[in-house]
Amino acid sequence: MSDFDITTRTSSPRIDRLGAGEIFVFGSNLSGAHGGGAALLAVNKFGAVWGQGVGLQGQSYAIPTMHGGPNAIKPYVDEFIDFARLHPELTFLVTEIGCGIAGFTPAQIAPLFASAKDIPNIHLPARFWAELL
Repeated sequence: MSDFDITTRTSSPRIDRLGAGEIFVFGSNLSGAHGGGAALLAVNKFGAVWGQGVGLQGQSYAIPTMHGGPNAIKPYVDEFIDFARLHPELTFLVTEIGCGIAGFTPAQIAPLFASAKDIPNIHLPARFWAELL
């Protein structure tokens, strides 16, 4: 893993505003019914689109977490990581996706982000870093 100061790559546990080029990464459902938790915040503040359950929308990025276990979530996390890699001009602030309404733990979800460790524009929650380092 490349050298970095983890504090500069840790997303805040409470994101209520974004700077230019910052993207709020939240857990969603496939139907894009963003009715609670971080998904509702994404709709209300960061441009998430009702009915869009995956991908970039406004200053947010949806990763579905409500349709199955970690193996079902992994392809969407991989798609996100590839997207972030292709957009180094953006900073992705990942919330604890899957660890709220979906009911998973950081120990279950964090390993899905293992390949994000060396991507400097992906910032992960502290509890995900604790599982990855």
